[in-house]
Amino acid sequence: MTILTNAEPITTRKLRGRTRRAVTLSTKITSRELELISAASEADGRALGEWVREAILKAAHSSSTGVKADHLMTEIVALQLFLTDVLSPVASGERMSAEQYERLMWNMKTNKHRAAREVIAQYVAEDKEKLHA
Repeated sequence: MTILTNAEPITTRKLRGRTRRAVTLSTKITSRELELISAASEADGRALGEWVREAILKAAHSSSTGVKADHLMTEIVALQLFLTDVLSPVASGERMSAEQYERLMWNMKTNKHRAAREVIAQYVAEDKEKLHA
């Protein structure tokens, strides 16, 4: 990736309440990637450059904090598994013993990563179908 900089910023004053942006990043993408990025920026209602800038910053922030989307997805799927396994018997008027609850928690912790991978694979497959449609 190319980084282009202005050695001397034109001015140090703020522009619309923010610091002037003086560094340009450059990369090459395929025409299909451009279509995908353009569609995403249009759907978000933002200019292409602003959308790309936000996407880069969001990825950089998530990398530096260590919290990634797949971690969040794993916990969301775990919560879904938990709620499904607990609410189904409760809705039927059944009670859950402490032993059943502990077994449920162990199963959830053991299987949440696999379940999240399956859910993500399902989304990826759906996205691929949309791209080829």
